[in-house]
Amino acid sequence: MKSTIEEVALVLKLLGDKTRLKMVKILESRECCVCELVHLFDMSQPAISQHLRKLRDVGLIFESRRGQWVYYGLNRQYENFPFVCTLLNQLPSQEGLLESLEKQGLRVLCD
Repeated sequence: MKSTIEEVALVLKLLGDKTRLKMVKILESRECCVCELVHLFDMSQPAISQHLRKLRDVGLIFESRRGQWVYYGLNRQYENFPFVCTLLNQLPSQEGLLESLEKQGLRVLCD
């Protein structure tokens, strides 16, 4: 099923923000807790949560609660996932950022 112009425009608008685009690329490889994203982007928790809310509201990412912590991941069931995947495949891996968190001992703050 093809996406509508409106649906694609919304995806492009959301991913047109560099922070959200990078977040989605990171979440493509693994789920992250908000606290990890705060460290990765050096932004406040409310700012990170605002970006995540926009992505979650359209269904591009999902959230799951584990105790008091909330983890986010890329929703592979999202109706426009094939289009998003095409975009993400054009971007460099962000695995180095996650590896850097692990080396700093910040990857498992929420466990």
